[in-house]
Amino acid sequence: MIPTRSSISDEFKWKLRDIYASDSDWEADFTRVKGELSGLVGMRGTLGKGAENLLSCLRLRDEISIIVGRLYSYAHMKSHEDMADPVYQSLSSRATTLSVEAGAAASFITPEMIAIPDDTLNRFTDSANEGEAGGSFNDYRFTIREIIRRKAHILSEPEEALLAASGDMATAPDTAFSMLTNADMKFPTIKDEDGKSVELTEERYMKLVSSGCRDVRRSAFEALYETYKKNNNTLGATFGGMLKASRFYAGARRYGSDLEAELNGPNIPISVYSNLIATIEDNLSPLHRYMALRKRVLGLHELHMYDIYNPLVENPYRDIPWRTAKEMTIEALAPLGPDYMAAFTKGMESGWIDVYANKGKRGGAYSWGSYGTHPYILLNYDGELSDVMTLAHEMGHSMHSHYSTSNQPYPTSEYTIFCAEVASTTNEELMLDFMLSRAEGERRIYLLNQRLERIRATVYRQTMFASFERDVHERAQRGENTTASELGKLWHELNVRYFGPEMTVDDLIGYEWSRVPHFYNPFYVYQYATGYSAAASLARQITADGAPARERYIKFLSSGGSDYPIELLKAAGVDMSQKRPILDVIDLFTGTLNEMESLILKG
Repeated sequence: MIPTRSSISDEFKWKLRDIYASDSDWEADFTRVKGELSGLVGMRGTLGKGAENLLSCLRLRDEISIIVGRLYSYAHMKSHEDMADPVYQSLSSRATTLSVEAGAAASFITPEMIAIPDDTLNRFTDSANEGEAGGSFNDYRFTIREIIRRKAHILSEPEEALLAASGDMATAPDTAFSMLTNADMKFPTIKDEDGKSVELTEERYMKLVSSGCRDVRRSAFEALYETYKKNNNTLGATFGGMLKASRFYAGARRYGSDLEAELNGPNIPISVYSNLIATIEDNLSPLHRYMALRKRVLGLHELHMYDIYNPLVENPYRDIPWRTAKEMTIEALAPLGPDYMAAFTKGMESGWIDVYANKGKRGGAYSWGSYGTHPYILLNYDGELSDVMTLAHEMGHSMHSHYSTSNQPYPTSEYTIFCAEVASTTNEELMLDFMLSRAEGERRIYLLNQRLERIRATVYRQTMFASFERDVHERAQRGENTTASELGKLWHELNVRYFGPEMTVDDLIGYEWSRVPHFYNPFYVYQYATGYSAAASLARQITADGAPARERYIKFLSSGGSDYPIELLKAAGVDMSQKRPILDVIDLFTGTLNEMESLILKG
């Protein structure tokens, strides 16, 4: 039975009072921001008249942003404690509205900075300018550098306002997709392992398709994709709307392609995207071998798409107490050094984490927080090994935030998505290495299988997604056919190519593209593959090289968004502009597969 929140001890709850001691304190900051927004708006039209005006405006904008961040995170995290609580649902709604108002109030800043000559902006950041504007632009060096770099793609103030106003229309395809798949789409009832009727949902699908009973896996697969098939035309239309919006914004900002538009923000070279796909697609044979091993171990005449999720050996890790989970992560992450582990251990014991599920609590897990506060983690811990890995993962995010906000001024404290998954996945890799170092027999086979599945799902699968996105957006740009039936053909062909000759690629998999929500945030998924590759490399370096690699890694965590992600990762010891990190993770997959084959054959 799921407990009420009041019945859970405070030692297992996060301490949101570290942000606001009371709701009245929250209200005071809310009122303060409302008052300061008019002062920010009053600076419109003054930024080109002198360095002091610009610096004062940037500082006020950031002061407001910091407070809005605290208001927003507190209200939303409080609402996640009990999603049925109307008090905090109201606060979260008000915080969201205030965030939009703050963004609108600051919308004039970038266009006005664009109008300032480059040499003048550069002069502002010179050390000789210290004191000229009642302070220094040192904290804004990277911000100004970015303004200059992206000038060609930033429009006039009226044009920017028009694009901003079109945002609600641009999100309509995603909203329609979400409403259809989460609210309106109804899935049939199937039988579980015990012969009981279970209504299929997206949330239950992964558990059912991972079942040891093949009839359950097949029934879940067919029920899910038959439902998507029935809604294929509508889903094709929502996807088509997303493609049109992506093309419109890329064209409006004078980019050569949708891909260029998305990668330009974090300044990722298109070659990084292309190298990932080319390198993976030139090295699919290890994945084909893994499918052959899976087919053999499961004793199947034909391996189908619904046979790829169930573990090849039974999970030997069950009912892990919370205290043990903490001890495991502390011991596993010790290679990150005493400074890291001191902050890590303190965080776990001082109210960073909301541990257990309770009635009304938001599902899943995340790391969150705001500048000037410590990070927070929402968990729904249930004693599974996957829950322990989630703890390591989310603490990786939180430690990244801890180091970043402790060492960076606000303007450069936020790291990019390209870097975000590196810290979390590095922790997972170190965790898995630690467990493998102590595992034998069935436990070792299980953990090896876990690593193979992690790489298959995060590197191979997400690269296949990235390949699909690139091809579809290019087709749309050329005015070619992107109907639902054509997308299904392309998706089926990609699955045949990636999974190889041992896989019987079911026709229904051709509808899988239509259930991937990440496609409505174009060219996002490739970062899972690059993030895993970078993390795997860094974890190996930390283990093998010790202090020098650890120091480079801590510096990376401490750098926030003070440089472009490719440069930050280079300094940490991994160059994602080259193929080597991708090849290294393929080698890791191959070595893991070799050992697993040997252990199974020996057994």
